[in-house]
Amino acid sequence: MFKLTDAAGFRRSAIGAALIVSPLFQLTATLVDPGTWSDDDREVATFAINPAMAQLQSALYHWSWVLLPLAALGLLHLTRRRGVVLGHIGGLFAALGFINLSALLMGDAVEWWFGRHYPADQAEKLFNEVFDLPGVVFSFQMPWVFLGPLGLILIMVALTRAGFVRWWFPAAGALVWISPYVMDYGPLSFLWSGGNLLVLGYLGLKILRMGDRAWASYYPSPVPGVTTPDSYANTTA
Repeated sequence: MFKLTDAAGFRRSAIGAALIVSPLFQLTATLVDPGTWSDDDREVATFAINPAMAQLQSALYHWSWVLLPLAALGLLHLTRRRGVVLGHIGGLFAALGFINLSALLMGDAVEWWFGRHYPADQAEKLFNEVFDLPGVVFSFQMPWVFLGPLGLILIMVALTRAGFVRWWFPAAGALVWISPYVMDYGPLSFLWSGGNLLVLGYLGLKILRMGDRAWASYYPSPVPGVTTPDSYANTTA
């Protein structure tokens, strides 16, 4: 399955596995995050409750958002015939968005340190002064934090056009990936982190089960008159 010399099998397996592991990391991060279970919505305060779990959730979110853009770019293979433009735009947005979200996880360490050394109100004020700097806002936050979910939605629409998933799939994904922006962080976060696992996990399992022949079928048909490695091998066999 993960044989390095097997181009189709390795890439298909790596993409399918990443689509499962990434949301699983995110769901676990929601579970261990002290902020999920606290009535105080200030992370400088909730991180100080259990510093070890605060650092674990940061690492889990970080690796979740490192794996996801890699998997998203891998999905573009399925749009080689149809949904090409949407796939390219979505892949670019997803890669830029989730890479920036991953970088923002360094802010958790800053919040944890401030929360351990200052009263919560003062710690929050200091953190906001750092993260409201224009260089931080426009390099890491705006508009990049919105590109990841938007990119995933566009990729799912492209996969629908390619015939790989049904129309309801991007609709379900959009509901999951937009909800964190309109929902307070807390126990209800399991609705979107769990939904994320269901949506991306389903896609990952579908890719793992499709087999190498079905995966290879998404390559465009050879142009008549153009010699490809396979056609050359067939003529010289």
